[in-house]
Order: sequence, then structure tokens, then C-alpha cells
Amino acid sequence: MNFKFYHKGLWSLVFLLILFSQKAVQAQRGRTHWAADGYQYYRAQAGQIVEPDTRDSAKKTVLVTKEMLTPPGERALEVENFSLSDDGAKVLLFTNSKRVWRYNTRGDYWVYDLNAKTLKQLGKNRPASSLMFAKLSPDGTKAGYVSEHNIFVEDLTTGIEKQLTFDGTIKLINGTFDWAYEEEFDARDGFRWSPDSKAIAYWQIDAGKIKNYFMLNTTDSIYPFVVPVEYPVAGEDPSSCKVGVVDIITAKTTWMNIPGDAVQHYIPRMEWAKTSNQVILQQLNRAQNNSKIFLANTADGTATLVHEEQANAWIDAGDGRDPIGWNWVNKGKDFIWASEKDGWRHLYKISADGKETLITKGNYDVIDFSLIDEAGGYIYFIASPDNATQKYLYRIKIKGGKAERVTPADEQGTNGYEISPNGKIALHTFSNIYTPGQAEVISLPDHKHISGKVIKLNLAAKNRPEFFKVKTVDGVEMDGWMVKPTNFDPAKKYPVVFYVYSEPAGATVSDAYGASRNGEYVGNMADDGYIYVSLDNRGTPAPKGAAWRKAIYKNIGLVNIEDQAMGAKEVLKWPFVDSTRVAVWGWSGGGSCTLNLMFQHPEIYKTGIAVAAVGWQLSYDNIYQERYMGVPIDDASRAVFIKGSPVTYAKNLRGNLLYVHGTGDDNVHYRNAELLINELVKYNRQFQLMSFPNRTHGIFEGPGTSLYLQTLYTNYLKEHCPPGGR
Repeated sequence: MNFKFYHKGLWSLVFLLILFSQKAVQAQRGRTHWAADGYQYYRAQAGQIVEPDTRDSAKKTVLVTKEMLTPPGERALEVENFSLSDDGAKVLLFTNSKRVWRYNTRGDYWVYDLNAKTLKQLGKNRPASSLMFAKLSPDGTKAGYVSEHNIFVEDLTTGIEKQLTFDGTIKLINGTFDWAYEEEFDARDGFRWSPDSKAIAYWQIDAGKIKNYFMLNTTDSIYPFVVPVEYPVAGEDPSSCKVGVVDIITAKTTWMNIPGDAVQHYIPRMEWAKTSNQVILQQLNRAQNNSKIFLANTADGTATLVHEEQANAWIDAGDGRDPIGWNWVNKGKDFIWASEKDGWRHLYKISADGKETLITKGNYDVIDFSLIDEAGGYIYFIASPDNATQKYLYRIKIKGGKAERVTPADEQGTNGYEISPNGKIALHTFSNIYTPGQAEVISLPDHKHISGKVIKLNLAAKNRPEFFKVKTVDGVEMDGWMVKPTNFDPAKKYPVVFYVYSEPAGATVSDAYGASRNGEYVGNMADDGYIYVSLDNRGTPAPKGAAWRKAIYKNIGLVNIEDQAMGAKEVLKWPFVDSTRVAVWGWSGGGSCTLNLMFQHPEIYKTGIAVAAVGWQLSYDNIYQERYMGVPIDDASRAVFIKGSPVTYAKNLRGNLLYVHGTGDDNVHYRNAELLINELVKYNRQFQLMSFPNRTHGIFEGPGTSLYLQTLYTNYLKEHCPPGGR
């Protein structure tokens, strides 16, 4: 479940996407596009593309004006994303985008030539808004793109378009991915230019044997029509996947001969190695507890195993920073990789012959890493050894040693960094749970302020959310936050509302602004007299070590529910909490948690609001559910799915339940709602249902939808869990 996209509570994520402007457009692939010297970077602003100088906030060069972005006889292009060629002479522009499942990844592309001063559209003969993931070749002479599941290349001088693959269909997918890969591996852009610009490496997904889930659209025409989604549920075989390299001149594809059954393995990551005759890729077995890294020769497809790891639980895909790049050092002879093999997420240096060297060491997790400054001899990474709710920048020598914290000690909270390739400049963002997001430019490694507003904590904030820890009867210590009523009186008892997610795809307890805000509540919960609380149980992706994160393996719906319930019992011991007014709510995985808490612990939770929940784990997609629950191949392996599913316990409902789901949800299908409804009806368990016609997992489409849901949520909570101290 794509928690980051749908999770309504993490408003703090919004500011992390913003660098110095509410409408800032970062470079293609979502990261800052730095100029060659590393002191300037590019951004879209007021219909132009500009080049600010990090050393002087007043200095800003206009690279592409609005006039340059205006085709003859038309309006200026509305630039949604852009990138520059390696030589900086051409600008690739993305506009007129359309949504594909989660994001707007299909649209039109244009190229502005800064030397020739020309603006040309790519793929003019292709259907409008049909191009995906266009990229300029490293030599700047061509562009490659995907359209209607085939790969094309276009000469930027002549405009001649050449088709490189011809077998693409809605089920045979070249250069991009099917629903499951996109949702669960964050895999969208499915092709890569070779360093010499002579070939393109790409994924091919064969979803021909994947069964369709048929959604019914009953509102957009006189007669209902079926909307099919290829969707492999847990227990069903995945799509077949392979990697090929197509020659630009001959349009001939050479397939990489990766050992193993292409159906029973995934390839979540692939890139060119440092040469144009090898690609490097990661292969996961279907259970996702065995990871192999192969180097494949692009001339004949032969593959060599260079690294393998086996785990008792699961291995996260792309444990090398992100799915769009490989991290090379030592002139391409070694790469940096992350592993939890010693119980903590650490960085290793791995050579082409498989030799590995531990770089980071100690009882802490590397949350992410920001830059390899090979010239300076350091790796910059994000960690928080002492507080799992926060994030700080550290650096360590590439050869290993002791990590040193770079973020100043007084900037306690969530820190994010976009570091220049020269390792001397960073765009720094900061917030904590009571301080709104701020941004500045700093120098490295001294972390000195250069421009932008100086980071300053909002010490005047009133009624700050409070962090706390609880230890359950099982000996599990959990982090939590609490927002008390505005005019809190410790002599009174107040209702408590628990916000939950609880699954491995996301944590809710973070020291970041907005983390404690309830976006579904109309008004102010604190002003109205609610205590608002969230706890992170075992299994959430907190930087507390692999044992913490992997405790939920084959136990979703059990371990997380026990931790949440026992944590709630500790909270209910507080003298100002009214144990007769206890509510819980969540969305997606949090909706599943809400249902399980209401059904498995009706003695604690009196009111629940569950949105878009997985009611039956065997109905959810195989990549996500099998990663955390194993592959259901027989009755014994299916039993854990059933044991953790809310439908199994629906007969135990005693409290007040509001259930909300969109009938057009292609992620958590409406079938989950109907299975739940049937079980509640069977046992005469009364509840309230709100179905939103044709809305997807986010339930935001259509006029008035968000306000209606918020109003429904608020009224239901107030009616069944009345606010105020008593």
C-alpha cells in the first residue's frame, strides 16, 4: 500500500517537497538539477526556468523565458517538470500531463535548444499526452521516450522518430511497469540510456497471465461499464519480468540472461554500470527474502552474480538509496549498498567480484544517504541514533570509521538535505512538530548558513504536541505523540482519539510539522476538547533496528494490533483520560488496523472510523502482502493471512463503526468492503457505511468529496465520542 501518497496525516511531507517556493518544480525524477559547478541549480518559477546562485540569494539568471516557452500561435507551455542535457545546451520540458494510476507520468514533451533558440515538440505524430519518461541522451543529440508501451528514439536535429520496440500492448509493457510494480516497488520509469548514447536498457513486463480485477463504473455513462485492472492478488503468480538492451541503429534487442524463473522473481532495480557494455540489476525471489545482484554483458546477455543476501524475513528492494541510480566509487569498480544483515541498516562497499566492506558500524540505522563525495572522501547520510522520531545529517569516511553529525545540535527535529554534487553546498529543510517547514542554503561540512531564512525554532508555539514513551505489559517500548486540549485541566477527564497506521509501509510518530494534525477533522480537535494520540508499534519503519521492523513478519494484524492495544491501555491509565470515550481511526493499512482494534479489543475502543481498509489480506496484491506475510501456497501458509484479517474478527464488533470506501479503488478494492459488510450483516453487527462512487484510494475525486468526507468524519466522531472535559 502506497502509504506516502495516501496517508492523510503526514502533512509534514508537503514542505519537504518544497524548496524556496510553493510552486517550485524540481528537476526530472524529483531531485534538484544542479549546474555543472555545483553552486547554481535550476528551478521553474513564474513561467520561466531560472538559475539561482546558492552563494547570493539576490543573484538569479533567467535560463528560459516565458517567450521562449511559447510555441508559435499558442499559449506559453506550463512547465510541470524539466531537465537539462549533460552539456547544459538543451532543456527538456514536461507539460500537459495526465494521471497514470498514482501520478501524472504521461504527457507532452518539448525541447528548447539554448544555442539554436528553437522550441520543438517531441513525438508530434504520437497521440496527445501519450509520452512517458522522456530523457535526453548523454551526448545530447537524441531523446528517448515511451508511448503506448513501446520505446521510441528521436533525433533532435532532424526530428525523425524511430520506433525501437513493436510488441507493446496493454499487457506486454516495454519501458514502464504494470500496476503492481508501480505501486509496491515505486517503479515507473522503465528505461535507461547507455553512457555512450548508442543503446537503451529497458524492462519488459508481461502481464498477459495476470487476471483482471473488474471495477464497475456506474455514473459516467447511461449504462455501467467495466474498468479492468491487471491485479495479482496474494497467492497468484506475478507478471513475468525481463531486461533487454536495444541498439539504437538496428533496433535489435538483446535479452539479459538472468538465472531463475522470470515469473517467480522480481527485478526492482536496474542501471547501466559505469561502462556501456554492462548493466547491473537486483533480482528478488518471489518471497523477497533473497536478493541477488548481477552484472550482465549487453553484447551477449551473459550474467554474473556479484552479491547475494538471504534473510529470515524480507529484504527491502533497492537498498542502495533509490530505484533510479546506482552509487559507484573507485572509478566504477565498487558500489555502495545497504543491508540489515547485522541487525542494523548499514552501508557496505561491494566490489565487482563480490568483496564487501562495512562502512558504517554501530547500533544505529542509516535512514537514507544523501551524497557520495568521493573527492572529499566522505559519504553523507541521514540517521538518528538517539531519537527514532527525528532525522539528522551525518558523514563518514568512505573507507569507514566513526560517523560524525553534521546537523547542528540545536536543530532538533526532521532535517532534509539536497546536497550539491561538489559536496560543498546543500539545500537544507527543517521542521519539528511545532515549527513549520523552513529552508536555507548551507555550506558543508561546516553547516554554515549562506542564504534563505535562518532556521529558527518556533519557541512561541502554544499547546505544542508532546512526545512520550509507553512500555506495554509485553515489554515493548513505543514512541508516541499527544496533543492535549487547548484549555487543558488535569482535574478533568477527556476523550482520546488514536490515529493509527501500524504497518511496514509507514510510521506516524515523527518530529515533523503536521505529523500530529488530523486533516479529516473540520475545526480544531484540541479546541473542541479531544486528546489526540498516535503510537508507533513494532513493524513500523522506525530507525530502531531490524528486529523492531521485522517483528511483524507473518504477523500483520496480530503483532501490530497487540502493541497498539497494549499501548492504549497504558495511555488509559493517565488520570485525565476518559476510558469510556476512546476512538480510533486510520486510512488504508490504518483502516485495517482500526477494524482489527475494534474487533479484537472491543473492551478498549468504543468508536472507530476506518477508511479504505484491507479487510481480507488474501485480496490484496502479491508484492506487498507476500513481502510481509510469506507466499500463500497451501492452507498452512494461507492461515496467517486469514488470522490477521479484520473480516475474521468482525463478529466481535461491539462499538460504533463508520466504514468508508471508494468503489473505484484500484489499490484496495471495494471487494474488501463487501466481504466486511457480509460478515457484519451475518452476525447482525450494526454499523454505518459510506461508499463513494468511482473514487479511488485517496477518495478526493469529484466536486465536494473531500469536504463531505471531512464533515461525515467530524460529525460521527462528535456524536459517538463527544468532546470536552468532564
